[in-house]
Amino acid sequence: MADHKPGEMDITEQEKTFHGFMKAVTWSAVGILVFLVLLAMING
Repeated sequence: MADHKPGEMDITEQEKTFHGFMKAVTWSAVGILVFLVLLAMING
């Protein structure tokens, strides 16, 4: 087996995936909060 040396692996694809996931989670949370605020205003 080859020796593993920490820090040598190319993780650019994993970083792009993680940033995309975090963006989706952030926008989903904002959308849910906006929806809940509008729902509260409508039902007053």
